[in-house]
Amino acid sequence: MTEHVLSPAQSKVDAITPAAFAVAIFTSASLVFIVQPMATKLVLPLLGGSPSVWNTAMVFFQAALLAGYLYAHLLQRIPSVRLQAVVHLVLLAAAALFLPLSITQALGDPDPAAPIGWLLGALALSVGAPFAILSATAPLLQAWYARARAGRPDGANPYVLYAASNLGSFLALLAYPALLEPLASLSAQTIGWTVGYGAFALMIVGLAIIMPRGLGAARVAASAKRSPTIPWSRKIILILLAAAPSSLMLGVTAHVSTDVASAPFLWVAPLALYLLTFVIAFQAKPWIPLPVTLVLQATFTIMVAALVGMTTGQWLMLLGLHLLAFFFTTLMCHQQLAARRPAPDRLTEFYLLMSLGGVLGGAFTALLAPVLFETVLEYPLVMVLVCLARPWLGDRPTKREAWLMTAGLVIAVSVPLLFEMMRYNPSMRATFSDFGLTATAQIILGVAAICAFLIRDRALMFTAVVAAMTLSAHYIGRGYDWSLSERSFFGVMRVAVTPDPKMGGDVHVLMHGTTLHGAQARNPDFACAPTMYYAQTTPLGQAAELIQARGPRAVIGVVGQGSGAMAAYKRASDQMTFFEIDPMVDRLSRDPKWFTFISDCADGPIRTVLGDARLTLNKEAAGSYDLLIIDAFSSDAVPTHLLTREAIAGYLKLLKPKGVVVLHLSNRNLEITLPAVAAARELDATELHQIYIEHPEAALMAEASTEALAISPTPEGLADFKADGRWRKLEPTEVRPWTDDYVNLFGALIRSMQSRAG
Repeated sequence: MTEHVLSPAQSKVDAITPAAFAVAIFTSASLVFIVQPMATKLVLPLLGGSPSVWNTAMVFFQAALLAGYLYAHLLQRIPSVRLQAVVHLVLLAAAALFLPLSITQALGDPDPAAPIGWLLGALALSVGAPFAILSATAPLLQAWYARARAGRPDGANPYVLYAASNLGSFLALLAYPALLEPLASLSAQTIGWTVGYGAFALMIVGLAIIMPRGLGAARVAASAKRSPTIPWSRKIILILLAAAPSSLMLGVTAHVSTDVASAPFLWVAPLALYLLTFVIAFQAKPWIPLPVTLVLQATFTIMVAALVGMTTGQWLMLLGLHLLAFFFTTLMCHQQLAARRPAPDRLTEFYLLMSLGGVLGGAFTALLAPVLFETVLEYPLVMVLVCLARPWLGDRPTKREAWLMTAGLVIAVSVPLLFEMMRYNPSMRATFSDFGLTATAQIILGVAAICAFLIRDRALMFTAVVAAMTLSAHYIGRGYDWSLSERSFFGVMRVAVTPDPKMGGDVHVLMHGTTLHGAQARNPDFACAPTMYYAQTTPLGQAAELIQARGPRAVIGVVGQGSGAMAAYKRASDQMTFFEIDPMVDRLSRDPKWFTFISDCADGPIRTVLGDARLTLNKEAAGSYDLLIIDAFSSDAVPTHLLTREAIAGYLKLLKPKGVVVLHLSNRNLEITLPAVAAARELDATELHQIYIEHPEAALMAEASTEALAISPTPEGLADFKADGRWRKLEPTEVRPWTDDYVNLFGALIRSMQSRAG
């Protein structure tokens, strides 16, 4: 056979073909993974700030990715690559009809009792087509590349382009919170994405033009013998290795975002790390070899196992630890996936199996686990189970390994036993009290962790010890003996009974996520005293009493129901309405078995309106409220759409001329006061600020340190607040107000960190 000699023009095209493919794949991947935080941010004003919004959206994107991969796989049945390119261009043009991106109004407002179906449907109708067709690019162009470069070394390993694809995704995700979100409005982002989509379509046109010239040995490749089919046992392993990281990605996202904010700058961190592991795993020479990965995965996994159920003020340290454990666990799975990749002619099938695993893992965490578990158990459960993907040595364990496993199990199990003994033995409790029970438990679990690390190459034995450590850590980190634990789309609600002599005996405590959201004494003498953030001494309690002092009747609205403590302020002549997104919260706060603020303490009926407050408040009559209290949190996550200039303008519209809106701004990790102040001033409203520090001699649940901002459409509305002396004007600020089109939570995090450091 005579070797085909390329002309000078053909040689130039042949030389640029690899770069053209890499740029096209990089561009499509960047667009695919910018649209995820962008689209989810678009939907937040309709479903609040729950991390479940992001996790459910991720399941949709994984399913759309699977649809894209299936399309790419089926398209390979068309023999002509040029005809495949024409079909792809036609579908790209059809999907462009959905641009620029926006959330459809066709489904109406979401039902808070069943939000998952609405969210999946809205995303499918709004962004499904462009996302699915773009997501097909990576496997499709790799298949084209394998045919275009058949007979050459780079054509035998088109999987390196998958690293380029994930590098584009990784950089796009980093750019979103660091550059796009702070610098560009949401509308500008969608327009920019549309321009990028058009540029990518032009790249496909270019590839379609050069493909016939660059095919070279494509006919030889097409006629070559197909590689053996992938056995079903291997397919199942591939699916499981893809499912575990997908599940962990959503689990760790919920874990780290619950206590900060439902915000893209936190959402993208686990997803970016997830993509970075693909970049490393599918390189010709990975930056991190598998043996090193296995050592680091074992190290960080046992550290997370020892701390997973505990809370601490060092949230940044815990965040880093969880992300490192997630990263190396995901890298371990993806490196084993890469080691099992088939020949290039099975490339699209391989990616299809990986995508199927991703959908199954994501669906388990986001859709199935909330139904199966009353608390968020799926994250530690999968973290333990994925340890079974570690090496399985064929020979029998040595006596040393058996002793190490036994010692690790006994030491880990001894921790809850020690805690139970101390509960009933005052002298033991006194012995450990000086050092701290939690610190003692962590030292003991540290010894078990050493045992686990020494048997890390025995998957079953290592997994057993890690499981025992995880269970023990959850036991000692549970905080209270919970009498009730229920879970909904919006989070986990738990109720505990704890004694407090200063409040007359037992106190019922309500926790949402890891944040206390209410407490009520059961002693009749104290039962109707509002507690914690709602005590009479706090800014919220002060506001209620100042408004009520103006006259015999007040119309009060409260966004965020919690335990219903604000109901204790209601007089017979007052009208009070709670605006609550979670039906479970309304049910628990009205159940006299747990809380009686609404059923017994309020003088007269209390109305509850279910749904996102921005939607439900829009249906209220303008100029009808004397006081609005905005206190909507899911754990410490901030639903930012309730703090934008448009939101505050909506609150002011509902107020009477001297009415007041009070924003409860207490937050452990974000500085959210200055954007609210800036928004109020831009609206020419009057505002006063207060930080209340709880009294050290008060009962534990009687009150809580609280930060609040009072805003009124007129100076007269805050005259009595100003006369009170505890409410003060803040200095001018250069912080930009948040809007529905612009929110900078990354900046809020930095300001908070600077404030604590100062």
